[in-house]
Order: sequence, then structure tokens, then C-alpha cells
Amino acid sequence: MNHHQHWRLERDDDGLVWLSLDKAGAAANALSAEVLDELGQVLDQLDLYPPKGLIVRSAKAAGFIAGADIEEFTRLDTPEKGRQLVARGWNLFNRLAAVPYPTLALIRGHCLGGGLELALACRYRVAVDEAGTRLGLPEVMLGIFPGWGGMKRLPELVGPQLALDLMLTGKTVDARKAKKLGLADLCVAPRVMDASARGLVLSGRAPGRATGLKALFNAWPFRNLVAAKARQQVAAKARPEHYPAPYAIIDIWARRGGNALLAPDLVDGIVASPTARNLVRVFFLQERLKGFGKDSDFKAQRVHVVGAGVMGGDVAAWCALRGMTVTLQDQNLDRIAPVLKRAAALFKRRLRDPRQARAAFDRLIPDPAGHGIPHADVVIEAIFEDVAAKQALFRTIEPRLKAGAVLATNTSSLRLEDLRPVLRQPERLVGIHFFNPVAMMPLVEVVAAENADATALAKACAFVRQIDKLPLPVKSAPGFLVNAVLAPYMLEAMRCVDEGLAPETIDEAMLAFGMPMGPIELADTVGLDIAMAAGKQLAGGAEPPRCLLHRVDQGQLGKKTGQGFYGWAEGRPRKAAAGKPPAGLASRLVRPLIDRAGRLVAETVVADAELADAGVIFGTGFAPFTGGPLNYQKNAG
Repeated sequence: MNHHQHWRLERDDDGLVWLSLDKAGAAANALSAEVLDELGQVLDQLDLYPPKGLIVRSAKAAGFIAGADIEEFTRLDTPEKGRQLVARGWNLFNRLAAVPYPTLALIRGHCLGGGLELALACRYRVAVDEAGTRLGLPEVMLGIFPGWGGMKRLPELVGPQLALDLMLTGKTVDARKAKKLGLADLCVAPRVMDASARGLVLSGRAPGRATGLKALFNAWPFRNLVAAKARQQVAAKARPEHYPAPYAIIDIWARRGGNALLAPDLVDGIVASPTARNLVRVFFLQERLKGFGKDSDFKAQRVHVVGAGVMGGDVAAWCALRGMTVTLQDQNLDRIAPVLKRAAALFKRRLRDPRQARAAFDRLIPDPAGHGIPHADVVIEAIFEDVAAKQALFRTIEPRLKAGAVLATNTSSLRLEDLRPVLRQPERLVGIHFFNPVAMMPLVEVVAAENADATALAKACAFVRQIDKLPLPVKSAPGFLVNAVLAPYMLEAMRCVDEGLAPETIDEAMLAFGMPMGPIELADTVGLDIAMAAGKQLAGGAEPPRCLLHRVDQGQLGKKTGQGFYGWAEGRPRKAAAGKPPAGLASRLVRPLIDRAGRLVAETVVADAELADAGVIFGTGFAPFTGGPLNYQKNAG
């Protein structure tokens, strides 16, 4: 009965069929055209010999199903191919939803995109309560929509407000939350998952559905009210010309009952949009960054951080959050106390379970005397930017390091070659450069000085992946990649202020371009003293803008002092009305950033244009729908 390449069928004594997906030649399950065609053949077989029930599960340790095969999106070069792709999954999952026997998805690990759409087409869902289990429809992150029934079935199951929230943000939920929301019928421990699945599929229980108000909001005319509110919320975050997919999701749900095939113009528009092409490109850039460090089997258990300032403290807290034991060194406990307060808030926000938050807090250990150094797998120096002070510290650290430990500096402005002459093994020093705020920024630059030890660099990349960040290898040069491209961009924005343009107008021009934050607000957030120092180092001797000099002289350093280009209250800038930016302003502002990125590729500070685009997107939030600054320049011609 079982002649399939990707699916395995087992019929047990109760007449149940256990259908396991094990995509051939792949580490994780994805729903390629071939996998879906085979599922159709399986359903043909089961039509001839209907089972008592069908349980769909994964045979891979890496989760249930990660989604559709994203490789296939890169080959959608005609509208017909886009429509065929939608029709393939839509028709197949409708067929699965209509079979006469009960069906159940046993979800262990990630169940995303098309994977969740398959699970939604089953009568029941059992989610396994362990760390890797995540359910969601993140298609919007790729500039596309859940076309295989997710836009129809998710609102019917959990109500449209929650369903739209999940589809429009791409958020995922864990097993417990899935059960609470009604997305899963059961949330069970791994040891009882098979028995629970068997019991539920044979139970005859009515399938889950949204009831009460949730059901009412699915019906006309309430549907239009929900859609209008959702459009308003999306408009506050994303402009339709940059990101058409969220607007298409709302329309297809509200006007087409979730069936994208009834809106071929929207399907064609999304598939043909440069946004979808560029966001798929960004997805593959992210995968490429994740690949760095894969060739090292280094695993850090203990981390020692020296310097409990904002950066050092937040790096230490992040490592503790990710499961490592962290010792944090500074001159005295008073300097470490503010870090512990910030860390407690981070753990509470991110972990939600008080026991896990407490465990993370217990892993963050104040260590003024540096007792943690000989035990640490990674030692990160994050003290103030001063060559002599850093050298003095490295002199004391190096003799105490254990063999094979990574010695790293978080410097953002000093050359590693200037810091390491005091070391007996200078080639072992690497840069691990985090961005502020550490918890929010996915990118970490891994900096190689001349003749750096390749093993140490591979270990540093592996460590960055271990703490769930994206490593970008760069060479030791002023500002590396990210700060080096931001400095001329922020300085150009300030020159516009010198010319009489309002900061609000300048910021609005770049928000309209698609940046997450305008350059003047960014300068205020970074700190105008830091912008000044970076400008001196990276502006090639040009005069600093007058507006910057004046504010720094007055001690108006931005967000941290409550006054910079904007007044700041409760962490937010007070802005006047922006007015319409003059034509060509965005192009003028972005030009120095693009030019500098191109130059850094030419100088091999970063290996190629793809990695430069990845670094600038994940390190600055540069408009992802453009595919990155160099990709944008190439397409703008």
C-alpha cells in the first residue's frame, strides 16, 4: 500500500491510518508540488479503502511542516503559474476537508503557512507542548497570503479578529496558546501524544468552530466593520504601495470568503509585485546568514561579559534568556544593579511563564571580581571605547582564559588591530558587534581583523546563531558595515536641517520611502554625541552639520537627555506636523547610504552585494520590500 517517496502510510489494528510526512532529501518538511501531488495520490488510495480515521504527522525531528516550498515562489514568472500554485493547495485541502472519515493533524514542532493550512483542513488538531511547537500563517512576511484555505478556515475556527491579527502580523503561537485560542483541540505532553490523537480522532466529537460574537463577526454586515478596522490598523504600519499583501488578505476574507481564486487580479498583482519578489529574496538572504557558523560544532554554555553598560548588560541578559549561564563583570555591584532590573523586565515579557523567567534571572550572575572568566566558553568585552583601557583589560583576561574559548570585543568604532597587540595570541581576538536595542535587532556583525584565526571566527558565528541572532562576517574597518552606511545617511539628513528643512519633513520623506524610522529620529535615538563621534570617524574630514554641533554644545543629546532635534517624553519624540516633503528628498538622503554600501563591497569589508543588502536590512531595518540598498539601486536603474 505504500509506494510513496515523501509520505509513509501505516494502517493499525483499529483501522486508523497514520500518515507521516518525511520529505525526501530535506532536513525539514515543506509542501512542494511533488509532496502535494503525492498527498492527492494518498487520498485516492484512501477513497478505495476508507480508514476509521486519518492522523497526519511528521516523521522528522525538525517539526511538523515549515510551509510551502519557498524555492517554488522564485519560479512564478507568469500570472498563470501563480494561480496554478494557489489552485493546487486550495483544491487539495478542500478535498481533504471533505473526506467522510475523521482526520487529525498531530502537530509537534513548527506548523507554519501551508503546514497550518493543511492542519486547518483536518477535523481535529492536537498540539504537542514543547519548546519548538509554533503555529502560524507568516505568509505576509514574504509579501504573499495564505491561499490554500487559511484565509477561509482560520476565521471560521477562531473568529475573524484573532485570525486577521495572526495573518496580518505573521505572529506564531505556542501549543498552549493554540489550545486557549481554539486553534488546537488539545495541548498534550509528548509521551501521550499518540494516545491522545487516537482517542480524539475516534471520539466523534464535533469539530471546533468560532461561536457567539466571534461567529457573528464572520457574518455580513459585521464582516465589513471588522475589515475596515483591520485596514485602519494595517495602514498605520504599512503603506499599500510598499506592502500590498496585508490589504489583499483583508479583501479576500471580507469579499471572497477567503477564496483567492475568486480574486485573480489580486493573486496576479501580489505574485507579480516587486515586493513579493524582494521579500522572498530577503528570506533567502536570512537563510544565508543563518548558514554562517554551521560548519562549527562549537556550543557555548557559559558566557562572561565585562562592562555592565547598556550594551554589555543587554547582551548578558539576552544570553541568559537564551539558556546560557552568564557572569557579568563591572567595578562594583552598584553598576550591575540597573542591568538586573532591565533583565527582569525582559525575562517577564519574553518568557511569560514565571518559573522560566526566574530560571533565566538565576542564570545571570553579578561577578565584579571576574571569577567567571576561566569557566567561560565566550568572553565579551563591552567597556567604553578607549584603546588603552581595553588593552589593559585584555592583558588581565588572556592568561585566565580556558583553551578554545572565544575572546571577543563589542567595539563599534575601534580597529581590532589596535586592540590586540597586547595579546600573546593576537589572532584569537574577534569582534562580536551587537546593535541597540539588543533584544530587538536581529543582526550581529562578526568582525575579522587581519590574519584572524578562522576557527575563532567560525565559533563566534556559531555562538551568534546559538543565541538566535543573524551573524554577518565583516572585516575590521571603521564602522564595519552598518554604522559605516548609517553615518553618511544621518549626516546628509542633518545637512538638510542646516538648509532649513524641518526634521519632521525629513523623517516623513524616509517613512514614505519605507524606512521604519526617519534619520533625524534615529540620530536622536542613537544619541547625538555618538552620531558626532561616528561622523568624525566616518565622514572623511567633512565639517559636521551646524545643527548637530549646536545641540551637542548645549548638551542636547537626544532621547537620553530628553531633548535633541525633538523633545522626548516617555520614550517618544514630540513632533509637529510634517508637511509634504519636496520631490527627490528621499533619493538625496538614501544616496550616500547606497554609495557607501557599494564602496564597502568593493573594498571587501563585506564579501558581496547580497551580504551588504542583508546586513543593512537586518542591521538598520532598511525598507525590506526593496530587497536592500544595492538591490534597490540596481532595479531603480
